[in-house]
Amino acid sequence: MFVLNKREMADEKLNHLIDGYSVYAETEELIRLMNRRIESHELDITIDDTDQGCWFIPNN
Repeated sequence: MFVLNKREMADEKLNHLIDGYSVYAETEELIRLMNRRIESHELDITIDDTDQGCWFIPNN
């Protein structure tokens, strides 16, 4: 069985954001982790919160 580590997923998504790509998170835990990482790296990100999940879009 393959187990997904939410912290590793958040780190990978953060790296995509830093590279200038938009990312999507669908669970509350992953959205919380992403918000924490974005704040700690002081990234300029637009957050589009939907009923299904959350888009993180870099403003560069």
